[in-house]
Amino acid sequence: MTEKINELKQKRELLYLGGGPERIEKQHKAGKMTARERLGRLVDPDTFQEFSLFAKHRSTLFGMEKKDLPADGVVTGCAKVDGRLVHVASQDFTVAGGAAGEVHCNKIVEAMKGSIKTGSPFVFINDSGGARVQEGIDSLGGYGRVFFHNTMLSGVVPQISIICGPCAGGAAYSPALTDFIIQTRHAQIFITGPQVIKQVTGEDVTADELGGADAQMNYSGVVHFIAEDDDEAMAICQKLLSFLPSNNLEDPPIYPGEYDVAPDHGLNEIIPLESKKGYDVLEVIGRIVDDGDFLEIHSEFAQNIVIGLGRVVGRSVGIIANQPKTMAGVLDINSSDKAARFIRFCNAFNIPLLTLVDVPGFLPGVDQEYGGIIRHGAKMLFAYSAATVPKLTVIMRKAYGGGYLAMCAKDLGADRVIAWPSAEIAVMGAEGAAEIVFRREIDVAEDKAATRQKLIEQYRTTFSNPYVAAARGMVDDVIEPAETRRYIAAALEALQSKRDLRPQKKHGLMPL
Repeated sequence: MTEKINELKQKRELLYLGGGPERIEKQHKAGKMTARERLGRLVDPDTFQEFSLFAKHRSTLFGMEKKDLPADGVVTGCAKVDGRLVHVASQDFTVAGGAAGEVHCNKIVEAMKGSIKTGSPFVFINDSGGARVQEGIDSLGGYGRVFFHNTMLSGVVPQISIICGPCAGGAAYSPALTDFIIQTRHAQIFITGPQVIKQVTGEDVTADELGGADAQMNYSGVVHFIAEDDDEAMAICQKLLSFLPSNNLEDPPIYPGEYDVAPDHGLNEIIPLESKKGYDVLEVIGRIVDDGDFLEIHSEFAQNIVIGLGRVVGRSVGIIANQPKTMAGVLDINSSDKAARFIRFCNAFNIPLLTLVDVPGFLPGVDQEYGGIIRHGAKMLFAYSAATVPKLTVIMRKAYGGGYLAMCAKDLGADRVIAWPSAEIAVMGAEGAAEIVFRREIDVAEDKAATRQKLIEQYRTTFSNPYVAAARGMVDDVIEPAETRRYIAAALEALQSKRDLRPQKKHGLMPL
């Protein structure tokens, strides 16, 4: 037995080396960790249980019968992160460039099945040259099984993709099917690489310009978080998981503690009364969440709206807020997509929604209309209306027209709508409304400018304040901004047992 145990240990040690010392050193020189090092950084010490370490490919074409690929180029298993179970897959670039073949993909699928059986999150660390071309359609079939199981896991357990190296071609669709993508600055993700684009369209572009972290965050909105390196990527993943439940049948973890909900008079000073002056809504969020700890998502994409996760008295909340310092916080195509997707995620995983409103409406323009702003804006209406988690809305300043509704108005099912005294709730701004309502009076006035200004103030006094909406039951209360955190904490406590029954159906038809 001793001899057999020693043989086992030798085999394991050899497999743990992946592609060998030289390739590991090359990986390090590129500023990247190995597949196993990444898992060691992500999971709690001594909790990783590996699956299929001894797996081997069965390809015999193009010299593959002579190639030994340790663990078939991917490390899979389960472990704990902050004491909670997760299932993981980490591609090993030191083994055949992490290329995905039949067995490689089957290992990933088995880890995904483990996630759904145990109700635990799935984390997929990508670092692969793409499909293993020597295996032909077997490799494609493997990708298909991964995509199918991404879809099966969707809305059941959280799925997080971490892009630490190349992720090209069909491989990019698995991250796209997951809930969040974290990409390092050493990585690229794209469907067709620079050489193919050069051949087909004649465009010259580098891999970083095409699929680097900045490109896929700022322009496409594919990536949710950018990490400087592998270490930071694992840290972001750990923090993200801390806000989330393990599955859709659980509530997010509650962090017990002594939390201050005393009035914060600093909130009284943040909002400029002049509706056209900008400010940073992140300052408002920082004063509402526990310890100012807010994990912003998609921070560089569609910056006119802010989304992210925080806690109020230990409870996770998903926050959606207009950003007045960027495009006046107006809603457009990209911000509508950004918000709607996040709302759907929070609803799937029982995370209450907190909406902070300061919106002038939807962005007008030919490009927006031709781009489908009606369809995209409707996604927000659909997402909020379909959400059954507790929904809290704070109207801070402007809430005009369709933008008012799209930011979770009472009529879209908000459980609590509160307004600050600075709130202006109307079909449109007083200036535009006065031009329509009082056009004749302005036209015949001797001093048109003075008459116009007087009538604007009349309209603002009559309609553009929170008290008219409160009188109609569209606002539950008008509160001092300093009381906002306390109000939200009490509302979350009261709504923790909320039940919202809907008609039975396969699924709604979101205007995609």
